[in-house]
Amino acid sequence: MSTVRPWAVWRRSIYLSGLLSFFVAIGAAIYFSYFFSPADCFDGVRNASEAGVDCGGACVRICSFEVIPPKVVWVNSFEVQPGQYNTVAYVENINQLAGTKKLEYLIELKNNDRVVASRSGETILPPNSVYPIFEGRIFTNEKETITDTVITIYPADVWQPAIVSSEQFRTRDINLTRADERPRLDVSIENTLLSTATDVEVVATIFNAAGVPVTASQTVVDSLAGKTTEDIVFTWPNSIAKTVRSCVVPTDVTLAIDLSGSMNNDNDVPPEPLTGALAAASTFAKNMQEADAVSLVTFATEASNQLSLTSQHEAVAEAILRLEINPEEETGFTNTAAALELAAAELNSSNHNDDARRVLVLLTDGLPTTSGDEDIISLTEELAHQIDLSGVQIYAIGLGESVDRQFIRNVASLPENAYFAPSSDDLATIYANITSSLCETGPARIDIIAKTTANFTPLQ
Repeated sequence: MSTVRPWAVWRRSIYLSGLLSFFVAIGAAIYFSYFFSPADCFDGVRNASEAGVDCGGACVRICSFEVIPPKVVWVNSFEVQPGQYNTVAYVENINQLAGTKKLEYLIELKNNDRVVASRSGETILPPNSVYPIFEGRIFTNEKETITDTVITIYPADVWQPAIVSSEQFRTRDINLTRADERPRLDVSIENTLLSTATDVEVVATIFNAAGVPVTASQTVVDSLAGKTTEDIVFTWPNSIAKTVRSCVVPTDVTLAIDLSGSMNNDNDVPPEPLTGALAAASTFAKNMQEADAVSLVTFATEASNQLSLTSQHEAVAEAILRLEINPEEETGFTNTAAALELAAAELNSSNHNDDARRVLVLLTDGLPTTSGDEDIISLTEELAHQIDLSGVQIYAIGLGESVDRQFIRNVASLPENAYFAPSSDDLATIYANITSSLCETGPARIDIIAKTTANFTPLQ
């Protein structure tokens, strides 16, 4: 029986390992000399560990087929003034690390299926959040109605890692002022990192209580040092008080009440529908918010400014209840145009609060009448239109079964601002609806979203 010597086995293993190492070294030398091409990441060729051409593996650049494409959450255009729009799109990038410094897009503003304006551009898209795309001062023909806005996002050529995304910037002390006169939104923004952020695009979007965007603005911060806070300002060229209906924006409202003779046709003691109409209007004035102001205009053959804008709501409510029809007005006229002129003058006077929206609530039971031959109805409707264009929102209430509905609709700023009350019993509900329309239940939401290329990992 033969005996296996351990030292002999060990020596054979050493010889075999050495032989294998020799052949591996020869093979590696041949491979690296004739077949291997190191990853270049910029040579336009897929080589070495690259998952695609110049991407993946040892390359910083991320291959596009490894990236989930961005998704448009919503896009909308906001009219800044006739024929001028700001457009905002919220775009979601759910990739945890992959972002792009150049995301190209095309925005189209449409009237039904017809494109009336377009704008192309590019933006940065950091990872792992929703970011806005903002395009301002898009011009259209003033007569065009924008019914839809479409944005096309083109595939990005380069995706690369970003070390920080939406958590970098924190906002505080958001304050909206002068909503009706050169609106201004003051915001403090903090850079939470140690490193400086440059060319920071910041977009402010205001949503109503239902979460629907109503307006937006953009500003750019050239440089924001690490661990510092900077005050920034967003502005709008014209009033946003008509679109931002949050209670954060107060209201200056003028009540214009018809005191023509027909307002007591239903009953003499007490006069109806006047008595019910005054009670409903009085309750409306009493229920205004603390920061709101109310004024009172009455009209029949002539119009009269009974009370200037005041925050003394109880006093206005009591004054409304004391109103009476002058017996001479039983054979007088209904000078609605004069009432509109007086109401607009008060809302544009020095009594107006620049932080407040301007609202005119007209109550009438008939068409305008005059002793002259002019077309007083058309003149009144045109006057209402001009008042609306000046920034005053008009609510029109038609009282009675026989009221001219088309006239009421033509005077109101919007179709939903026209109300009809078959009797004075319906007015309490109508005034309550107007109150809700002016000051929506729940606060407005203001999104402040910032983005910068400073945190993208360099490709080289």
